[in-house]
Amino acid sequence: MLNERERFARRVFLIAAVYGILVLAPQYFAESRLGLQLSGAITRPEHFYGFIGVALTWQFVFLAIASDVRRFRPLMLIGVAEKLSFGLAAAALYAAGRIDTRVFAVGAIDLSLGALFFVAFLAIRPRIVRLQSARIVAYPDSP
Repeated sequence: MLNERERFARRVFLIAAVYGILVLAPQYFAESRLGLQLSGAITRPEHFYGFIGVALTWQFVFLAIASDVRRFRPLMLIGVAEKLSFGLAAAALYAAGRIDTRVFAVGAIDLSLGALFFVAFLAIRPRIVRLQSARIVAYPDSP
């Protein structure tokens, strides 16, 4: 049975994964439209499709984390890095005037999700339990 903190972490990763899949998967079929909307034709399709593929794969990692937040807690910090890698790049590129406001907005969503991932990581940390003067690190509500 999940406690409140574990339910929070599970929801964060589940919502992030579903959002990511809904945003990323359609881009496989929108190369020409996206290229025209954002900055002209996509000149390096391998980078475009490579980015979409790697980013989409991460959404399935987030689903795995949501399925067992205790077990996959160490992956949460790597998920933070995944969100920061795009969010910080989008912020820097926007500041330099190199990307559209819409792309920056998506980067800001990634930065927000990265912050929530970090909060979830902290929420799931093991608690110290004292049993008859022995110090044991464990999840007190685990079976």
